[in-house]
Amino acid sequence: MKSIVAAGVVITMASIAVPAQAHPTDCGDQRSEITRILADYRGAIERLDATGTEPLFAPDSVIFENGGVEGNYTNYLAHHLGPELGHFRSFRFSDHQLDLWCEGDVAVATETYSYRIERAEGDPIERRGVTTSVLRRVDRDWRIVNMHGSSRGRHST
Repeated sequence: MKSIVAAGVVITMASIAVPAQAHPTDCGDQRSEITRILADYRGAIERLDATGTEPLFAPDSVIFENGGVEGNYTNYLAHHLGPELGHFRSFRFSDHQLDLWCEGDVAVATETYSYRIERAEGDPIERRGVTTSVLRRVDRDWRIVNMHGSSRGRHST
């Protein structure tokens, strides 16, 4: 019985240790390109104009937001993000932090931030947000293939 428990502990510890070791790199010389793509997307939102952001995303991308499946980026832009930006007077990110790691032709970025939206009508919205993006390198270009964002009240725990 002790050997079964000991084997279970070893297996559990190994499964915990492998993911920690699996965070391979800081993305090396690719970091600046990946960071630029994410910054370009945030910048478009702050400008309230997502024109030209389509090349940041792969055609087969999938966008998830606050529990909803938005489809690919083209659909999200046409039916959600684009119209939504038209209802804002301003959108500002602050306290942005980025955690990024790469393995081969895949990068995973986790961004945490605060944001404030000034709406055309109504009170401002202040929230804390997190977005996880998976990027894939195709040829020499990085593209976002999956983006999942969520938010909560700024003072929620």
